[in-house]
Amino acid sequence: MKVLVFDVWGEYAHFRKYYTTTSPLTFSIPPRTAVCGLIGAIAGLDKSEYLKHFTKDQADIAVKILSPIKKVRLSENLIDTKNAPMMSKIKNRTQIRFELLKDAKFRIYLSHKETELYQKIRDYLVHHKCIYTPCLGLSEHIANFVFIGEFNCEMNTGVEELVKIDSVIPIREDSNVKIKFDENGGEYFHETLPIEMEEDRTLREYCKVAFERNGTPISANLEKYWLLENGERIVFL
Repeated sequence: MKVLVFDVWGEYAHFRKYYTTTSPLTFSIPPRTAVCGLIGAIAGLDKSEYLKHFTKDQADIAVKILSPIKKVRLSENLIDTKNAPMMSKIKNRTQIRFELLKDAKFRIYLSHKETELYQKIRDYLVHHKCIYTPCLGLSEHIANFVFIGEFNCEMNTGVEELVKIDSVIPIREDSNVKIKFDENGGEYFHETLPIEMEEDRTLREYCKVAFERNGTPISANLEKYWLLENGERIVFL
């Protein structure tokens, strides 16, 4: 099993929590669905169809925190583009306070069963090219990326001892994950993230995901994890 690894970052990011409306809050890490959109933009997949290429039975995706999670709140002017034929004629503006991630940086791991698409994504990452502009959640939060490498990966199962996991850790209802908190201090959180969507964008699956705010590895007992040849241990979302 081969895995593509690349880093993505931006000055700001916003991954909107599904239950917020007039004061949008952001997830601390990009949901799997947002990562699918990011990769789809790089590969040039149409917005209406990219989701069908990244179902869980086709694509394995993991996320690692590279920069401490910092959140700020900024006011943005939202404009009504439907009631004016020209941008210069728009008069209606609504100011909304958005919660944003500041200086966000993540490492993305991707494995895909569709060889042609996998190779296409790999070529774009290697040559730092993209069809559509990649962004971190919203179109105004443009992202940069760099290819780290392509690594062999093997799955380890039936793990009884504590293992340091570099990625965020999904904790599903039927799993038996046990996390050991660092005695020297650590900031541990969990959030319930959207994992998979239908093509009409109705959500198919949520999952609780655990992470350490500063991106340090988490010691845990797991039923399975994946070991990359560069030494990183990850769990796919």
